[in-house]
Order: sequence, then structure tokens, then C-alpha cells
Amino acid sequence: MEKELAKMIDHTLLKPESTKEQVTKLAKEAKEFGFASVCINPTWVRTAYDVLKDTPEVKVCTVIGFPLGATTPEVKAYETANAIENGATEVDMVINIGALKDNNDELVFNDIKAVVEAAKGKALVKVIIETSLLTEEEKVRACDLAVQAGTDFVKTSTGFSGGGATVEDIRLMRETVGPNIGVKASGGVRDRETAAALIEAGATRIGASAGIAIVQGKQGQAGY
Repeated sequence: MEKELAKMIDHTLLKPESTKEQVTKLAKEAKEFGFASVCINPTWVRTAYDVLKDTPEVKVCTVIGFPLGATTPEVKAYETANAIENGATEVDMVINIGALKDNNDELVFNDIKAVVEAAKGKALVKVIIETSLLTEEEKVRACDLAVQAGTDFVKTSTGFSGGGATVEDIRLMRETVGPNIGVKASGGVRDRETAAALIEAGATRIGASAGIAIVQGKQGQAGY
């Protein structure tokens, strides 16, 4: 049970004050527990890669356009290429949330597509739609655009906008994207019971800083 659950968790540290020592510790924990990946800010990709290069089953994941999603498609594409060059094999990009709310679907699509194209054949792409800022209609539209742009996953949250994953959102996202696209629940997942409920609702990946507590059946501390 613990090993199977660990394989679904992105062991995460995205705080701005994160240090090299903390990132190195995170990567070593990911090795020890067999997590799916470590998810860290782009500046730490090379550090994590150096720890995990002999452990190919644990991926190096980073974030793009994080946490606001308000950079241009060209910047997100460059950030993606740079992260891959440094050793990332998964990228979690934040959509242009304002464009979605403006009904500028073309910009949202192009924004996602720029990252998908930059990562093609080199890294898996997860699209963060930031559910806490969206209406139900916007959540559905964001997921549809992500699928059309060729993403591998849709993801609930950055953990930086006042809300995280809910069972209702995961269920809606799974219904929208169908069975062949991954759904990542992130933000506020701190215990095994919550993780299990999200997985039952359709999540195939969990993003959490409390990964160890989750697999051990304990309560994690507040944080991403």
C-alpha cells in the first residue's frame, strides 16, 4: 500500500526560501520512499537531478510560469527548454488565468501549446488551472483547452492562491478530460485519508509537501 501510494506522489518543495540543503534532503527522501518525482522550483532542477541521476524511476519535476501564470507563451517555452536542459523530465505549467477569464481561449491554448511543443519527446507536461480562482464553466474550459493543446495531465492548484485540491474538482476534471489524461491533485493534501479520497475521485498523481506523512499514515504540516 505504502509503495503504491508513494509512486503517485510528487514530493514537493516550492517555497521561495527553499535552500540547497533542503532540496538535497527532499531528493534523498524521494529516493528512499520511491516517490514519483520531486517537484521543485527551476533554480533547483540541476541540484535535484544530481542527486537523482542514478535513480531514473524518480523523476525531476519543475514548475513553469509559477505561481501566477502571467508570463508570455514565449517565456514559458524558454523556461521549459531550460528546465529540460538542466535535467527536468516533468514540467507543471500555470495557465494564463486572466486570459481564461477574458474568454481569450486562443491565448490560453497557445500558452499551453508553447510548453507542450518545447517539452515534446523530452518531458511530461502538467497544466495547472488554479481551480480556486475559477468558476465551474472556466474549469471545464481550461481542461478542454489543455487536452486540445496536447497536455499529459491537468492539475488543480499551485498551492499559492488560497485554495487547493477538492474531491469535487477532481471529479469534474476527470469527467472533462476522460480516462486517458492524468489528473493531479495538489495543494492542501496532508494525510492519507485525503489522498485516498482524491484518488478515488479520479486523481492519478498527488502533489504534496507532506508525502512522507501521507505514506506513513500520519498528519502532515500545513504547506504546499
